[in-house]
Amino acid sequence: MGMSVNEASAVLREATRETIRKRAIWFLVQGALLVVAGLVALVAPLFASTFFIVFLGWLLIIAGIGQAIGLIGATRVHYFWLQLISAALAVLVGWMLVSRPEAGLFAAALLMVVYFMVDGIQRLVFALMIRPMKNWGWMVASGVTGIVLALILAANLPDAAGWLIGVLLGIELIAVGSAMAYLAWDVRRATA
Repeated sequence: MGMSVNEASAVLREATRETIRKRAIWFLVQGALLVVAGLVALVAPLFASTFFIVFLGWLLIIAGIGQAIGLIGATRVHYFWLQLISAALAVLVGWMLVSRPEAGLFAAALLMVVYFMVDGIQRLVFALMIRPMKNWGWMVASGVTGIVLALILAANLPDAAGWLIGVLLGIELIAVGSAMAYLAWDVRRATA
């Protein structure tokens, strides 16, 4: 006799919660680093646009590598592939920004739209997988923030200036980092 959909869903949620419990410190550190990177990104519009694009590229590369490192040993978790795609996109978009800053803000803005949208969707799916875990709504808010930022940026193309991309990236990184750190802190507190 097989499991019901509700029973299978409960098993998947518990596996996800257990993964978060085991990696709570890494999620906490990663979240704090993302918040710091987001605060730095909010200040970055003061720099020349070429330096700004390169700076954003390195932020994305570091965030993508950090996210990929966080996935080591988590291949059996059902949201693994979405997070891996999100990490790979962060590194790819970051590398493109670093290696071709002269391509202009329009190309960077298009890449950021794709990154924000995919990363936001990935976080929404993750949030739905961990519900009704306490405070799972923070991860939903983080995912919605990414999607809304993608839509705002897309609506301002082709006139999006470097400062707009920097502000949106800063908000995105702070939203992701805050949600991740809060979730990890709450899990560590609950298991202590």
